[in-house]
Amino acid sequence: MKYLNYVLIIVGAFVAMYAKVDANQNQYILIGGIILLMIGIYRVSKTIPSKNNNDINNSEEE
Repeated sequence: MKYLNYVLIIVGAFVAMYAKVDANQNQYILIGGIILLMIGIYRVSKTIPSKNNNDINNSEEE
């Protein structure tokens, strides 16, 4: 599943850049690329622990 997140980010970025390069760009392809990019970034950010939660837990233990 971890690799799926990175694939979503790479494919989304590539599609968004490809849609941007074309002079007669298709808005739906650009939106789709941005959506894939955002889904990938969101899924990666869910796996990163919050620094604030660690600080709260450490202060309660002391």
